[in-house]
Amino acid sequence: MKILLVSANTLDKPYHVYPIGLDYVSAAISDKHTVQLLDLNICSGYDLIIDTLKTFEPDIIGLSLRNVDTTDITNAVNFATTYKDLVYILRNNSRALIVAGGSAFTIFPEEFVNHLDIDYGIIGEGERFALMLDTIEKGGDPSDIEGIVTKKSSVFKLPAPWPHVFSRNFDPASLHVDFYLKNGGILNLQTKRGCCFKCIYCTYPGIEGHILREVTPRHAADMAIELQKAGARFIFITDAAFNSDYPHSLQVAKAFKDAGLSVPWGGFFAPTKAPADYYKKMADAGLTHVEFGTESLSDKILKTYRKPFETTHVFQAHKAALDAGLYIMHYFLLGGPGENRTTLEETLANVDKLERSVFFFFVGMRIYPGTTLYDIALREGQITEDQNLLDAVFYHSPFIETDEIIDLVRERSIGRTNWVIGTGTDTMYRITSRMYRHGFTGPLWENMIR
Repeated sequence: MKILLVSANTLDKPYHVYPIGLDYVSAAISDKHTVQLLDLNICSGYDLIIDTLKTFEPDIIGLSLRNVDTTDITNAVNFATTYKDLVYILRNNSRALIVAGGSAFTIFPEEFVNHLDIDYGIIGEGERFALMLDTIEKGGDPSDIEGIVTKKSSVFKLPAPWPHVFSRNFDPASLHVDFYLKNGGILNLQTKRGCCFKCIYCTYPGIEGHILREVTPRHAADMAIELQKAGARFIFITDAAFNSDYPHSLQVAKAFKDAGLSVPWGGFFAPTKAPADYYKKMADAGLTHVEFGTESLSDKILKTYRKPFETTHVFQAHKAALDAGLYIMHYFLLGGPGENRTTLEETLANVDKLERSVFFFFVGMRIYPGTTLYDIALREGQITEDQNLLDAVFYHSPFIETDEIIDLVRERSIGRTNWVIGTGTDTMYRITSRMYRHGFTGPLWENMIR
């Protein structure tokens, strides 16, 4: 069969993100089917989409939905309507079956099945698409497969993690690859799936499971070299937290170095207690950018958030990364359960103790089904069991007004270009886009460090 895989994500803040999920789905099905990829980032309007549908004539369209919304209370933008408009174009210009999947769909499968004019949806990892195609070719009912849902489904349950090896089909000749190379030069890489942490707000465990499933360091290094040969100027590790398994991350870094990787790389890190010289070894292997999911610098709040570290560990990790010569960013998530004026002041005072870094402050926690935060919000009466959360709904601490948090952070950020509220201002991203057009590469937030 002819399969068209479409990436619907066009979010460009902080920068355009390469649709790595399509590479994995393509690898799972391309041995039996003719596969073509279409990234909406290379489309200006719907003309290219319609032209592709007419020339390729797919039998089935796989639609990847990455983001539900911006998760930013100061600039809340929901993408559900955009996705609905896209499906309308697909439906009216093709007779193909339409199958939706991706992280956004996995978080809200029932809501998206009812919202979009699709035939099937895939909950969980996209490799399950291969089972669905096999079933269709044999004349079976795809909805009998665990994780495959339709509008008639009564159960929308996350299936067990994909039990087989997950491989990637990266094609440097694809049109969309050139788009990312010309707009920042950032390509991405996954070294593991799953998240072993228990943060109350996070959807990663619900999407990929709690158990870490790791690729071999050699395989990760081979893929990194492929990306480098394709022209990548920066590689971003997409793992929930690259250092959630310290031994494995050290082995991957060593494999990068042994393979001769020369482009800089970065990723998400948890500021947990690290082995001696960990960040120096990472830097020696080419790591340049560390993005810490710190969230708070109040031990009381960190405990409430169920973070796997304390403020002492944050300071230790920050110093170790700084001493290793790395660029550092910290993400903060303010206004969650238990937040009050005292804990907020404690966090902001401790931020002042972190030298040479960039800080992104998000206010209000996005409530997602299947998380501990959802249960807390339900118990406190902030949401109801039958409430549709597809439109962005944020948790608000009963002990401090959200506007008070935003006002205080804005007041403290005056004159500090390294303090960013939410995803940042349009002016900031206009500057970033201009720099990319002039040949600058990588995340670029390092230029904000003070």
